[in-house]
Amino acid sequence: MNSKSVALRSFGLLLVAAFALTACGGVDPDSPLGQRKAIFKQMLKTSEDTGGMLRGRLPFDGAKFAEGAVKLDGLAHEPWKHFPPVREAEHTSARDAVWGRQARFQELARALEARTGELVIATRSLQLTPANMIPPMNNVEDACDACHKEFRDH
Repeated sequence: MNSKSVALRSFGLLLVAAFALTACGGVDPDSPLGQRKAIFKQMLKTSEDTGGMLRGRLPFDGAKFAEGAVKLDGLAHEPWKHFPPVREAEHTSARDAVWGRQARFQELARALEARTGELVIATRSLQLTPANMIPPMNNVEDACDACHKEFRDH
């Protein structure tokens, strides 16, 4: 073999090894961890888009903001059912306290659901302007932060 084919073969083997290692570290999307991670990822994306409209990163569009609020509210009710009664063996960024302090965890989950519900109400009862949407959106973000501080490893 010439040096060019050896280099190509070596590069190919490196790609295969890298792919194999990546695949081994993946999370089963059907597992409780995989399901809640997918929901949290959707929540983050939706929150970034709605928050981005309020912070000038994206142009404010009242109708899109209201749609995002409804989507966020729906998503806020979903991840909690994917926390099994005992901590799973897979690597998770959730602290052991999620399972050891379930009452507090559920309290913060309900608080987030309430804040996202209030955000939806605000989109229906107030004029859709950034100034009017900032306070209820801040409440949603504060509810997320409160839970992360107590129950998530960073």
